[in-house]
Amino acid sequence: MPKSAILALEDGRCFEGTAFGATGTTTGEICFNTSMTGYQEVITDPSYRGQIVAMTYPQIGNYGVNAEDAESRGPHIRGFVIGELCEVPSNWRASQPLSEYLAAHHILGIEEIDTRALTKHLRSRGAMRACLSTELGAEDAIAAAKASPSMEGMDYVREVTTPQAFKWQDESRQWVLPNVSTRHPGPYEDLPPVRHRIVAYDFGIKFNILRRLRQAGFEVDVVPSTTTAAEVLAKNPDGVFLSNGPGDPAALDYIHAELRELIGKKPIFGICLGNQLLGHAFGGKTFKLKFGHRGGNQPVKDLRTGKISITSQNHGFAVDAESLPPEIEITHINLNDGTVEGMRHKQHPVFSVQYHPEAAPGPNDAAYFFGEFAALIEKTKEV
Repeated sequence: MPKSAILALEDGRCFEGTAFGATGTTTGEICFNTSMTGYQEVITDPSYRGQIVAMTYPQIGNYGVNAEDAESRGPHIRGFVIGELCEVPSNWRASQPLSEYLAAHHILGIEEIDTRALTKHLRSRGAMRACLSTELGAEDAIAAAKASPSMEGMDYVREVTTPQAFKWQDESRQWVLPNVSTRHPGPYEDLPPVRHRIVAYDFGIKFNILRRLRQAGFEVDVVPSTTTAAEVLAKNPDGVFLSNGPGDPAALDYIHAELRELIGKKPIFGICLGNQLLGHAFGGKTFKLKFGHRGGNQPVKDLRTGKISITSQNHGFAVDAESLPPEIEITHINLNDGTVEGMRHKQHPVFSVQYHPEAAPGPNDAAYFFGEFAALIEKTKEV
């Protein structure tokens, strides 16, 4: 039988709906994602650690869940909020319905929520703590939300990083349809030969980042977030990659210190949290956005060329442009709010973007950055 559930926000706003997935009580920062597809990638993205995610698209679950589309070993969200759940998926790739997947991983979901009203509330009041429960009444749920920890000051990277270093060797070929006219047999594109060996810091790295790096000709050694600069340099990689991840970048001072030791010694490319950590390593600061950028439709302008890209993003913090030293050039900005979306060092081979070139889900406008990283490494080798 359907079980009622409640979503209570710390400011007292409550939404009643129907539970799916697991039952019980959970708390976390409530945020919204505007992607029309890719809910499985969202659920398994480590950057959502500690958060309850609301999807603005009205129906979720229509194509089910499958093992190939996961972005990590399992879900990282605290709870899932949607308008309408599709109980019977229709997709030949689906291995199970979304509700069964969440139940198996003990993740609470709530449907029949007015996600438009919730999103407008969060845009007006800002991201806040919330409680999702099938057990508590409104008053107790609000109290639980208020008692939960704030995202500011939280180091969730320690919870999601790999416990030990490993070499990425999983399937990385890009799936394609067979094409008679081009004589491509499908269903995969052949991988190029390895041209460069890099070390990738795992702050909560998505699988599709690792796939894209391999597709761009990189051999990738993945290391924990606590790896020192000396340990990285001892591997003598051609470059260093800084991944996405959850939590407050200002709380990761132990990482800032190691990155400062790497700047100028190896080419560096950072994505999302990696961009924010480089901001701190440069001597800058970050601040919390009112409601964050999460979805596959974020417009970004390249200030060097004037080109506009539609990008996939997932972050609640941003680099403070005014805090950056003069040797750092801001290369990209968000067209919605003018926040920093990309940087480069004027003297050293270091650059970063705040968004996700690998998408999953989202558009592929920014996929060229992996090629730019390879070109930067080749240029550095020549010098």
